Amino acid sequence: MIKATDLLKKYPDPSNLGCMFNAVDGINLNISEGIIFGLLGPNGAGKTTTLEMLEGLNDIDHGEVIIDQMNIKDHPYEIKKIIGVQLQSNEYFDRLNLKELITLFGSLYSKTIDAELLLAKVKLDDKANALPDDLSGGQKQRFSIACALVNNPKVLFLDEPTTGLDPQAKRNLWDLVIDLNNEGMTIVITTHNMEEAQYLCQEIAIMDKGKIIAQDSPENLISKFANKLTTSSDSGTLEDVFLNLTGYELRD
Repeated sequence: MIKATDLLKKYPDPSNLGCMFNAVDGINLNISEGIIFGLLGPNGAGKTTTLEMLEGLNDIDHGEVIIDQMNIKDHPYEIKKIIGVQLQSNEYFDRLNLKELITLFGSLYSKTIDAELLLAKVKLDDKANALPDDLSGGQKQRFSIACALVNNPKVLFLDEPTTGLDPQAKRNLWDLVIDLNNEGMTIVITTHNMEEAQYLCQEIAIMDKGKIIAQDSPENLISKFANKLTTSSDSGTLEDVFLNLTGYELRD
């Protein structure tokens, strides 16, 4: 479903004026149709920049992205019709309720949306007349996913969707992601929650310093890289894999 080849993104280096650094450093990704794919890495690893290039929200300095057999540079508008994007933060028209906002977003795709049915899908049908500011953190995240679903996308991108959520809201959102995937949707997710990645994802890529340093199923990554001495589990965990591959030092 998604193929990224030699993907490169450069930014000015804040620690070395006049120089550039590779935020994403020539990575390759192959994401099969119909899976939940996790992109993991420390802060500053290049995850969000990679996601933005896959979504067409950030220019690609070098390389190419193919989604559903279309090159994102050649067919940006066609690709936007088949993807849904849930961002880390969202701003809405504060005088419109959820039902009105869903209807508005649907009109941007020239689609007539059954707003109440879509809100029911994310368990917000009882909040149809509420304003976004009246929602809890978990409800806001589910509503942002509802907005990303108005065009019935083939691919859904989720950027750290459960950050800051309580355990109940987190588990509720996991169930929603699994339900969408069971309907055939390909889902690409970034997260710092190793339990989440291990629970949801059929395949995972771990990034560090702009590069992909490992990619496989959670089970195979654990088998290859987990340090069994650092965990009470017999087989290790994805967190062990993450720490062994990226190190223990703090990242800004």
